[in-house]
Amino acid sequence: MGRPQELRSMLRESSEINIVCHNNPDPDCLASALALGRIAATAGIDERHIFYSGDISHQQNRAFVNLLDVDLKPFDTAEVEDRPPDSLLAFVDHSIPGRNNTVPPDTPVDIVIDHHPTGDIDARFVDHREELGAAATILTEYVRALEVDLDSDLATALLFAIRSDTLDFLRGATNVEYEAAGYLHDHGDPELLRKLSSPSVSGGTIDAISTAIDNRRTNGAVLISHVGRTTERDSLPQAVDYLVRLEGVRTAIVFGLVKESIQISARSPDPRVHVGDVLNNAFGDVGSGGGHHDVAGGEIPLGLFADYVTDDGQLLDIIEQVITARLVAELNLSAEADGSELT
Repeated sequence: MGRPQELRSMLRESSEINIVCHNNPDPDCLASALALGRIAATAGIDERHIFYSGDISHQQNRAFVNLLDVDLKPFDTAEVEDRPPDSLLAFVDHSIPGRNNTVPPDTPVDIVIDHHPTGDIDARFVDHREELGAAATILTEYVRALEVDLDSDLATALLFAIRSDTLDFLRGATNVEYEAAGYLHDHGDPELLRKLSSPSVSGGTIDAISTAIDNRRTNGAVLISHVGRTTERDSLPQAVDYLVRLEGVRTAIVFGLVKESIQISARSPDPRVHVGDVLNNAFGDVGSGGGHHDVAGGEIPLGLFADYVTDDGQLLDIIEQVITARLVAELNLSAEADGSELT
């Protein structure tokens, strides 16, 4: 029995599935959740829920939810506690309770479908393929193998997710992504795909990217910057995607204050640098950080920072010094950057 058939067999023994997205879900996570929900429906599960924590603030994510009419519910711990025996808990595009989600650690998980580097996955059913560029690729394989009715909305969602997570097949794409995209293309809606690919950008996002450009400091091939305080969490990956294209830059890291935490986004096409390891090593003791060798993110609770200062400007100065110093140490950089001290 193959993995798709294994999954369907598990689903047929259940009456409910709770699909939990990671914090601030992106198109890959959302499309994967939609596909898993559709597979569960064909297996006879009527009670299907998709939960998320955090915000859906990136303009593409908002467009995705609105145009595809995704039924999302804010995550509540009660939803995963004291579940009946035939109720399933599933993670897509993430894998560990308490890591990039608000599920209590040590919560039993039934299904994990993920492609992010990690270890110690504990679930009844696991399909974890780090070599792939998107979780949606795995779900496309399942939809195809199980002959699930593929309408244009689901096909477009999965195709957009694969394109988004692989930067239009320029990052981490494999032959499996191309094969999945070819299959989905025949069923998708080109006009809907165009709308998802080019949503309007908020003024807050433009302001944050502008601030990151102004605050950039380079040290050799490494660029470090920050967006200050912003309500647009997803402006950070957009800023870092832009700045890593600067001539001579091979690694870019952008951080900023979002609500009560410090968010960090990193990119590095340099094969000598694993930015997932960089963020994990630099901030694992005070928050969380990790990801692929070329794409990574992190989050640090403000904690004591917020207790010592009430002025936002002073708080940003302290955070910039501490975050930059840790990155400089982890990347073995000198203290000078474009004539300005980083530490």
